[in-house]
Amino acid sequence: MDLSRTLRHLFTTDGTLKRAFADADLTAIEQATAAGERRHDGEVRFAVEAALDTPALLRGQSARERAVEVFANLHVWDTERNNGVLIYLLLADRDVEIVADRGIHAKVGDAQWEAICRSMETAFRGGRYKDGVIAGIAAVTEQLALHFPATAAGVNELPDKPAVI
Repeated sequence: MDLSRTLRHLFTTDGTLKRAFADADLTAIEQATAAGERRHDGEVRFAVEAALDTPALLRGQSARERAVEVFANLHVWDTERNNGVLIYLLLADRDVEIVADRGIHAKVGDAQWEAICRSMETAFRGGRYKDGVIAGIAAVTEQLALHFPATAAGVNELPDKPAVI
């Protein structure tokens, strides 16, 4: 067990999350998601979690493992064209994970998703959380617009509102 990680998670509270993402920031992220989805037929969800709970920490759960759980819990996998993308931020670790459904992942691949995550993390290290998330949404939007451009039949299958866990 990593003691410094455990302490970070214990001291990263909902108040920390509120300071990083004010209500206006969450609204701006929702609007960026909605605007992006007008350009493609994919689905994008942003989820942020302050910290892992104690049992998850004791198990040594990684941000990636948690992101996959959140991907399932938010039903991002349940889109008709298998083109849902979750951008997940574990605030205590300042770790961003992108989990993409098989339809879009097969076209984009790990390297591109990782590049988007690292760019977002750079913004977060500078305290620019909202800007980092909006830039990440824009980068994911570019991939979805390239591979699943908007059609007249496009339906918004998932909420655009950020999931605060």
